[in-house]
Amino acid sequence: MSNSTTTVVQTAVSENTQKGRLGAALRNSVQQGLALGTLIVLFVFFAIFGSNFTSSSNIENILMSTVLVGVLALGTTFVIVTAGIDLSLGFGMTLCSVMMGTFITGWGLPVWVGVLGALATGALIGLINGLNVTFLRLPPFIATLAMMMIAQGLALVISEVKPITFAPETRKQVTSIVQFDPVLTASDGYFASLPMGVLIFVVLAVIAYLTLNKTLLGRYTFAIGSNEEATRLSGVNTRRWTIWVYVFAGLFIGIAGVLLTARLGSAQPTAGAGYELQAIAAVVIGGTSLMGGRGSIVGTVIGAFIMSVLINGLRSMSIQTEWQYILTGIVILIAVFFDALRNRGKS
Repeated sequence: MSNSTTTVVQTAVSENTQKGRLGAALRNSVQQGLALGTLIVLFVFFAIFGSNFTSSSNIENILMSTVLVGVLALGTTFVIVTAGIDLSLGFGMTLCSVMMGTFITGWGLPVWVGVLGALATGALIGLINGLNVTFLRLPPFIATLAMMMIAQGLALVISEVKPITFAPETRKQVTSIVQFDPVLTASDGYFASLPMGVLIFVVLAVIAYLTLNKTLLGRYTFAIGSNEEATRLSGVNTRRWTIWVYVFAGLFIGIAGVLLTARLGSAQPTAGAGYELQAIAAVVIGGTSLMGGRGSIVGTVIGAFIMSVLINGLRSMSIQTEWQYILTGIVILIAVFFDALRNRGKS
């Protein structure tokens, strides 16, 4: 093939690649726009029909609920983009919280050491998940389901099935991680206090966005999710990078454990139940495909707000707990259904 012909072919391939990227960007924008519209509709609906939904205390509850779900969702976005799944999120967060309480109360270590201990526990959970998926070749569903059960058991054993409480001064230090003194005051009570956890979530979202879109880890995350075998044949050590993805997600589990402990002012050995489903739903609602290869941090943030507003709004309408579960499950089912439709249209 002549040089001129080769140049023409390369140019055509480059144009097709650019068109594919533009198409993916357009689909992500549409998905995020739909998610944002859904969030606005839900908020207006519950503001009209809910009880005290727009009160300052309830808005703060929504924000803090979004922080916990959102932090977990940010990390698991990377896992789902690789076509994996992580069911250990909720009880992994609980175990990190219990370990933080144990380090501080049981071992008498400073609060900052307890925070580092929680982060290390989260990273270890991610490392074990990654090793089970890559070297033992376990399906991510099974590997992380087993880790979920192990984390749940360890949290109960280590805490002796009771909350780990802090001394008053220590508790003040722990809760200050997510809450600081009033900085903005309004006559109607709004912004009477600004949760530090929200600022932490914003910073983490920016870090996750830059990591997914601007770094080698993010590039290989998309590549593994799109076609792991082709990525491996191109010379990429897919096992190593998959492990790093799970470790990175594990760090977010650890951070969520710290935030949970700070929000409650104690380490509760059963507090993380159900968070894994909310986080996964937030990721899928935000446009990340369960089939891998496509994902958006912005969409995940919007999805986290949707889940928090939905659950809080149902409570504000005094909907019974069992019906909250049913309606939340329907939302998850719809999100997965539309994800399946997108993938059928792509194939």
